[in-house]
Amino acid sequence: MKIYQLYRRQHLNLNSQQAWDFFSSPYNLNDITPEFFHVSIISKVPEKIYAGLMLHYEMKAVFGIPMSWLSEISHCNEPKRFIYEQRIGPFKFWSHEVCLTETQNGIVLEDIMFYVMPIGWIGQLINTVLVASKLERIFDNRHDYLESKWSLDYP
Repeated sequence: MKIYQLYRRQHLNLNSQQAWDFFSSPYNLNDITPEFFHVSIISKVPEKIYAGLMLHYEMKAVFGIPMSWLSEISHCNEPKRFIYEQRIGPFKFWSHEVCLTETQNGIVLEDIMFYVMPIGWIGQLINTVLVASKLERIFDNRHDYLESKWSLDYP
């Protein structure tokens, strides 16, 4: 079984509470992802996330085919970090940790993902040919969107 990791780090001109309010809301997913990854939230979502919250989405990540995804907020430490993990979906395993660290100039956003593809070597091949590049595009798009909205200008 091959475990893949994707890590991203970005400095943003937000305070901790602004960052938390934005990143902890599932309603902002479509703003920070490319059009091919359209997300529809199926379940009711409360104003604030909490550990144990289950979220049901439908997304069109591969060839426009709708895929159902059930995730759980497994850890929640407002306003510093949360982890959501796939319970039902296309991956054998998926965990995405969002860390928000306040600095003198704003916040540092860190995304730490671990995932495992299903169906052994065939899944590894699909990851190499399709999935890894799609995930890179999703997080490149996210970086560009956030940069345009809340970039920090360094001398």
